[in-house]
Amino acid sequence: MSGVQGYDPRTGEPFGEPVPVTSDAEVDALARAAEAAFPSWSTLPGAERAELLDGLADALDAESGPLVETADRETALGVPRLTTELKRTTNQLRLFAGVLREGSYVEAVLDGADPDIIPPRPELRRVLRPLGPVAVFSASNFPFAFSVAGGDTASALAAGCPVVVKSHSAHPSTARETARVVASVLPAGVFGIVYGTQAGVALVKHPAVRAVGFTGSTGGGRALFDLASSRPDPIPFYGELGSVNPAVVLPAAASARGAEIAAGFAGSLVMGVGQFCTNPGLLFAPTALVPALAEAVSASAGGAMLNERMRDSYRSGTEDLAASGLASLVAEGTAPEAGWTAAPKLFTVPVEVFEENRERLTEEHFGPAGVVVTYDDPARVLALLPSLPGTLTGTVHADPEEHGLAAQAAEALRGVAGRIIFNAWPTGVAVAWGMHHGGPWPATTNPLHTSVGATSIRRWLAPVTYQSWPDELLPPELQSGNPLGIPRRVDGVLGTR
Repeated sequence: MSGVQGYDPRTGEPFGEPVPVTSDAEVDALARAAEAAFPSWSTLPGAERAELLDGLADALDAESGPLVETADRETALGVPRLTTELKRTTNQLRLFAGVLREGSYVEAVLDGADPDIIPPRPELRRVLRPLGPVAVFSASNFPFAFSVAGGDTASALAAGCPVVVKSHSAHPSTARETARVVASVLPAGVFGIVYGTQAGVALVKHPAVRAVGFTGSTGGGRALFDLASSRPDPIPFYGELGSVNPAVVLPAAASARGAEIAAGFAGSLVMGVGQFCTNPGLLFAPTALVPALAEAVSASAGGAMLNERMRDSYRSGTEDLAASGLASLVAEGTAPEAGWTAAPKLFTVPVEVFEENRERLTEEHFGPAGVVVTYDDPARVLALLPSLPGTLTGTVHADPEEHGLAAQAAEALRGVAGRIIFNAWPTGVAVAWGMHHGGPWPATTNPLHTSVGATSIRRWLAPVTYQSWPDELLPPELQSGNPLGIPRRVDGVLGTR
């Protein structure tokens, strides 16, 4: 049987033994096992699921050393970055353990009967319930935090949904070792993993799978989204895809803090060799800021990209942009010669040219490449912002005297971006209740939801209303005495009764 081979991006040489591709029969067995585990996992008290999530976090922390070492060999992301990322991963699991204990995620609503209104109202009690087994597709650029035990998996498990993960081909050994730890903690059938492209397709099509989480390319995500939608029984597909993350530097900020802004932009642009979904690939800035931006990018260093295909795509995309006659290459950083490396690049284009070639100039170049749209009149930029493609983030840099313009920019970005940032840079996505990591197409396939933060659990839940049922037959979240002590809305009033 063929296998999925990992590689060391620093050298291009194979790393580790190939991981066998999962057959259709094996996919079926894992999906059926998840289906069989669903009744017990979904009805396990939230406090007990929380204990298992905490235990999984502890188990991953205990094996941090070998996991990080393996991931570094397969991704070249570096031990410091990967150590931090694994800690982020275990913190996500602990966050969802806290979400389960707090309890408001089920959105419990109790309406008492009222025969005197029109129409008469029976007793109604509404709660969110888990959908069923979930397929999770690992991301290339986050081998821990958006992969086997990452946010999609953590939130789905917390919701009460068993998970079958499709490993990313860029880091099969990391996936296998992480999956070993996860499977050692969770009950049988609650977690599984598959390898190989065809296995992912079979997973999306499998009738036991009730929803899909995906982080990856627009092309790959769109193909799977269409597959999920074309099933005899279409299922939700939550894909995080492409994003150019526009940033606007207003004139006074550029004048007062030009060097600081340029350094911050370059640092965010090249972080992780530009392989972040929140990489600021599109910058609107006064023409006078270009020299500082070019100097900062020229002084920056690239490195090894995650795989050869990504390196080749980055090179061909930036070469095509340079040859298009639309944008000018004004700066290029350095990169090692060996392995699948990429150097940072900075292009500029006048706002007038950008207006006429918006679609071409908002293409994402996954890697450390940025396009600066130069302007003299900020009103022209504000008028452009609402027509940009959907994006995960939008950023505004302004000085105090520009707060009026900054507010206009935020309002313009609100319709296209899921997170709007002031005087900071978009790389870095906090794991918190208040985080929204999403946005209109092509940033995601559903702008109503987030893939990071406590409310990402909402993707794997659907509402059910119980009408006129005896109290003792209701789920504990809906029983009159509120035995779990969770926040609920009773007769329109939010509280804990």
